[in-house]
Amino acid sequence: MTRLALLIALLASLLLTGCSESEPETLAAAVPIEDGDSCHVCGMLINEHPGPKGEAFLGSQGEALKFCSTLDLFTFLKQPENETRLSHAYVHDVAAAPWATPDDEAFVRASEAVYVVGHDRRGSMGHTLASFAEQADAETFREAHGGELVSFDEIDLDLLGRLGRGELGGDSGAGLSGMQGHE
Repeated sequence: MTRLALLIALLASLLLTGCSESEPETLAAAVPIEDGDSCHVCGMLINEHPGPKGEAFLGSQGEALKFCSTLDLFTFLKQPENETRLSHAYVHDVAAAPWATPDDEAFVRASEAVYVVGHDRRGSMGHTLASFAEQADAETFREAHGGELVSFDEIDLDLLGRLGRGELGGDSGAGLSGMQGHE
């Protein structure tokens, strides 16, 4: 009988161990953008351009893919073949440093940031998304530079295409009101 009791206790212990919550996945931290780093999308030298930049980590990949602008970052991330591989991404908090020189100590998770599109500031190749850790900072920026607030989930290829074509800029006269799903 003791063998049976011991076997039952052992099986119960194994079952309970299997049901316990696993450790949360540790995400790779953002890494500094170094002189000589080039954009994963366009190949431009990242530090030669103003505005917020981004980094992405795909699946179990250990190295960050770096981007010269938030527009290039999202253009890459929103491609169907990349969306499913994304582990996480980071963007600069524009409120933490001057537009021309984003602070690598102020990277925030891209999925948690608030964005302003259609403003009058330019990034590496024209219009880009201004990224903020706090909504209040995004609203202050919008008041000074125009544009509309959007969340990570509202950024799609249609929005990025319009932004890239200059249809959503402080000087274009176009707004988001003509976009389905962004009113």
